[in-house]
Amino acid sequence: MRYEILCPLRVVDGTSMRSLSARKIEVLLAALLVRADEVVSSEELMKEIWGTRAPRQAIAALHVYVSQLRKFLRRPDRSESPIVTARSGYVLRLGSDELDFHIFQDLVRQGRAAQRAGRVEEACEAYEEGLGLWRGPVLEDLRDGAIVNGFVCWAEQARLECVEWFVDAGLELGRHREFVSYLYARIEELPLHEAFYRQLMLALYRSGCRADALSVYQSARTVLSEELGLEPSAALRRLHHAVLVDAPELEPEAVTV
Repeated sequence: MRYEILCPLRVVDGTSMRSLSARKIEVLLAALLVRADEVVSSEELMKEIWGTRAPRQAIAALHVYVSQLRKFLRRPDRSESPIVTARSGYVLRLGSDELDFHIFQDLVRQGRAAQRAGRVEEACEAYEEGLGLWRGPVLEDLRDGAIVNGFVCWAEQARLECVEWFVDAGLELGRHREFVSYLYARIEELPLHEAFYRQLMLALYRSGCRADALSVYQSARTVLSEELGLEPSAALRRLHHAVLVDAPELEPEAVTV
């Protein structure tokens, strides 16, 4: 069985996909999955489900939700529930089940190791496979509590790093034209993320589109000034100058920017 949280929450068992219709139980499962194999206290779970407006019978209601969640996760080939009662709360034991975010992390680690070892194509494939696990807004509509919201922020940062490494690996492989449209889309998604402007300028320059690369710099400068009152970073300014003068270090084999 595989739990998927890099999208609206769902459980995949073989060829079947299931999701919960009761939001509070869905929040409970999301919180337990985010902290899989760790005890989550009843107090934390109640705050995640109700915030500061827990009902008078919150503990009893939590027990009911846990019972209903156990029924939802019940499988005919297993006698034990993955949700175990602990002294202070509950823990979801993954056992042989999978969590898509853990798979993503493993693929990123494989990619980083391969990239450091000079196996760039292998790294690019690992990053691409990892990014393919993101199928929609992470835990959409379940982000009211500290556990889920904190995870979403952390996971999105991990995804952002993976995207950067994926593009770096692709550019190192000479896939410049292929990544131009991909980077324009990433900038549309995150217009304040300077790394994507740098990568797009490089991809355009190496594709023979020097004027477009310079135009991307001006776009970055305008956005950063209007939104944050900042000038582009020193790295982006150095790249801009290198493009202006057709610096030899911009060639694929020699890039250090």
